[in-house]
Amino acid sequence: MSGGIRVLLVDDHAMLRAGFRTILDTQPDITVVGEASTGAEAVAAASALDPDVICMDVQMPDMDGIEATRRIVASPDSHAAIAIVTTFDRDDYLFSALDAGASGFLLKNAGPEDLVAAVRALAAGDGMLAPEVTRRVLRRFGREDPAAPTLVPAEPFTDREAEVLALMAEALSNAEIGARLYIGEATVKTHVSRILQKLGARDRVQAVVLALRGGLA
Repeated sequence: MSGGIRVLLVDDHAMLRAGFRTILDTQPDITVVGEASTGAEAVAAASALDPDVICMDVQMPDMDGIEATRRIVASPDSHAAIAIVTTFDRDDYLFSALDAGASGFLLKNAGPEDLVAAVRALAAGDGMLAPEVTRRVLRRFGREDPAAPTLVPAEPFTDREAEVLALMAEALSNAEIGARLYIGEATVKTHVSRILQKLGARDRVQAVVLALRGGLA
């Protein structure tokens, strides 16, 4: 990525933002381009700074991170992928964040390497949900109304795309999917790209949520 990954940090605690900046700015491919302390500031900063990735807190004054995420994702001028980074491991935050368009969900007690990995994953369009979070998503949408209409993709999936989508729903990375199916990682990326196009999804997290809700995975 030309110029590296541009990151916006959003949290109402200055010390935490400083810690995140220290972690991320030491990476040669990541640059923190700005900070915000409220959801409203985040929306304005996302428009002004055009970041690739936004690390977004939930509980903030003025406007919470869920609403800020919804507004940023809805903006036609924004291409940022948003990771919710919160202290609170709550299902209402998780599912509200996914509904708002977040591409990742990370707890603040995660290690520095997890933060860096999440930023890189989101910048690559991969999305990021920890395995335990993915299991909760599976349980949640596994309980959806069985009479709900099946999602119909814009074009039918090929057999291989259906296999890749099923493995995406297990939270496997592209490399892991390639190893499971005995195909190259570049081929997996091609299949993932086609799946996103057919579902009209921004990233693989949204694709998995859409597929689970629509009975495709």
